Amino acid sequence: MDAQFPQAAVTREQIVRELQACGLKPTEQRVRIAELLMATPTHMTADRILATVRESGEHISKATVYNTLKVLADHGFIRQIHLDPERSLYDSTRTPHHHFHDLDTGELHDIDPREIEFSRFPVLPEGTEAEVEVIIRLRRKR
Repeated sequence: MDAQFPQAAVTREQIVRELQACGLKPTEQRVRIAELLMATPTHMTADRILATVRESGEHISKATVYNTLKVLADHGFIRQIHLDPERSLYDSTRTPHHHFHDLDTGELHDIDPREIEFSRFPVLPEGTEAEVEVIIRLRRKR
């Protein structure tokens, strides 16, 4: 079920270069959060990222984590997945793909985009383009 895409580990130097290429200053906080997310394909909440950074002995504020994640997502460095109005996860896999969302555990599992086909798509408003991200919610049979 979990089709994690092959993703080579990203070095600190690569992260710094990519941040600069996006027009972002590679602050210590941005680099640290990007390193955490880019170490392996993952889906993490902001609170999990905050806890992981703090567990490593580093001091970082909750506001800094949230602001950094917003900037990284706005610049396409990571993907923000809105599961509901109250909860987002941050995805280190930047290539377009879909997800299974396990409602019992809260976990997300990647779906290769080749596994989903659309037979019809509505006409888009003029001057727009679309990016489709499917989230299939799963729960145990009752």
